[in-house]
Amino acid sequence: MPHPTSLPAWHALEAHAQAIGDDHMRDLFARDPDRFSRFSLRLGDLLVDYSKNRVIHQTMALLADLAREAGFDEGRRQMFEGRPINATEHRPVLHVALRNRSNRPILVDGRDVMPDVNAALARMRDFSERVRSGAWTGATGKAVTDVVNIGIGGSDLGPAMACDALAPYTRPDLRVHFVSNVDGSHLADTLAGCDPETTLFTVASKTFTTQETLANATSARRWLTGALGEAAVARHFVAISTNAEKVAAFGIDPAHMFVFWDWVGGRYSLWSSIGLPIALAVGFERFEEMLDGAHAMDEHFRTAPPESNLPAILGLLGIWYNNFLGADAVAVLPYDQHLRRLPAYLQQLDMESNGKGTARDGQPVAWRTGPVLFGEPGTNGQHAFYQLIHQGTRLIPCDFLVAAECHHGLAEHHPLLLANALAQPEALMRGRTMDEVHADMIKAGMGADEAAALAPHRTFPGNRPSTTLLYRRLDPHTLGMIIALYEHKVFVQGLVWDVNSFDQWGVELGKKLAQAILPELSADHPAADHDCSTKGLIDAIRAMRGDD
Repeated sequence: MPHPTSLPAWHALEAHAQAIGDDHMRDLFARDPDRFSRFSLRLGDLLVDYSKNRVIHQTMALLADLAREAGFDEGRRQMFEGRPINATEHRPVLHVALRNRSNRPILVDGRDVMPDVNAALARMRDFSERVRSGAWTGATGKAVTDVVNIGIGGSDLGPAMACDALAPYTRPDLRVHFVSNVDGSHLADTLAGCDPETTLFTVASKTFTTQETLANATSARRWLTGALGEAAVARHFVAISTNAEKVAAFGIDPAHMFVFWDWVGGRYSLWSSIGLPIALAVGFERFEEMLDGAHAMDEHFRTAPPESNLPAILGLLGIWYNNFLGADAVAVLPYDQHLRRLPAYLQQLDMESNGKGTARDGQPVAWRTGPVLFGEPGTNGQHAFYQLIHQGTRLIPCDFLVAAECHHGLAEHHPLLLANALAQPEALMRGRTMDEVHADMIKAGMGADEAAALAPHRTFPGNRPSTTLLYRRLDPHTLGMIIALYEHKVFVQGLVWDVNSFDQWGVELGKKLAQAILPELSADHPAADHDCSTKGLIDAIRAMRGDD
């Protein structure tokens, strides 16, 4: 694919950014009373309002041109057809096959993968129903009350986020926990509230060699067998993996191994057997509803042109700010407590996918790629970092997510939440001028001199962009749509930036060095040839522990 900076649309956008650089969104709204209808789209119960962005019709047309020139149509076709678009690992990228509810054939090396996908889903259904009904029992005949998922990265963030998001659909007598950190506090604190007789562990690791996951699984196994004996492992551990040999060596019956495939990237895998904890938490029917929602977004993404394609629009807006208006971060702000883990999930999805400095042809990129992504649920974030977004020197586009209806019975709370969720984007867009601030202070009885001195501190420049995702209620179908929306947004941006969004070689060196340092932390293993800082820290750790 061509480098993006060589494309005609890229140069047109550079000129366009200069031409409209001084336009304020206040004026855009004043000139166009239909701006909301012109710059918003619906898909099912999901409404995406992008009217509070620093764009006009010409901007969006040029961005759509950029997508086409970067190979949008061909790129998405190749993904849905199972072509090996993950070129550095020679793999297809087929998370869309995992929720292909139409069961349309999708071929990998000439073979339709859908029978395997359907068989894996059937096994998930059978097992989750047995656990939830009490038919699956532990070694002492008691039903499962606690499920502890042990994984890290994509084997943790997606399922943990989804279980939080769908908490209203869970049962109080079946709790699902997630342990990812190799810090023993995470496992110890989780197991402190569990009973070995009624705890089921799901160990999620594609290769079953992930250091942190195996360390936690081994300690969990020791906790279980210390109470119930070795024979209990078969009834209290299942594996989600592709490595039957390693699973069996750990002591898990391969018959209790749930498979997925190397064409499923970890951060895209919650739709696969990695999603087993979700099915256990909310029931397989709800899990299928989530698949249905994702498939609806897939079909929209697969067929709609860039101008009316929700993931493409979000992705192209991000490129507009990142590459043409100088933004280097984006905030995801869910005004929905059940989505409190969404920013953490999206951090991996976005920054592990497009945090790349090498183009697909192996050359260093000469353009900005993935931004820093952060976020926190509203209204907590308002009392933390919104100050910087409103009045700071950095341009930070924001995504607001909010449900029109709530699940809980505290009816008086939700209007207050909604009011804040609508007020913040408006404030970011409008700002407050010096004259407005000064007039308000004089009206409140402040003296002219004090008002003049304080006015600069109370002004807001406005013209800060945001997109609002509004949905009726956070149910499994809507959650599936939202996750797929962001997945495809990342794909579009990687396509335009000409990077491989589906590998993550940048995390490998740290893993390799950790393996070298681990034995050197013991007193009988002197530090090897590290830099003086790393060696000094190893020595300091030994001294603090009292090692000789």
